[in-house]
Amino acid sequence: MAILLFLLKWLELRFVVFDHLFEIYAGIISVIFMVLGAWVMHHFQQKKQEKENARKEMVAIPELGLSQREMEVLELMSQGYTNQQIADKLFLSIHTIKTHGSNLFVKLDVKNRTQALIKAKELEILE
Repeated sequence: MAILLFLLKWLELRFVVFDHLFEIYAGIISVIFMVLGAWVMHHFQQKKQEKENARKEMVAIPELGLSQREMEVLELMSQGYTNQQIADKLFLSIHTIKTHGSNLFVKLDVKNRTQALIKAKELEILE
């Protein structure tokens, strides 16, 4: 009896699958394309980010003599962090951050943070 019941359920499943074969194939293909699209987007986004980072390093460091740490401080300044918050994020003392800030002002030939950020955007160091 159990075998007969199993056979009936199996046949019922086969007929359901055959009745909806097109929908099943379309669903499988759409999932494949969705996964492929997500992978391609991630791949190109990662390459774009690498290009932007390389461009920032190539432009900023030779022309202005900015160090990598000064670039990090400048980026955090552009995000609106205070000196204390930048120090906490980079695990440095606040005096070191102020020194990096002063060096940035000299190298960018500006007087304050706002001018430094404006000049950095003009020079395409920041976006």
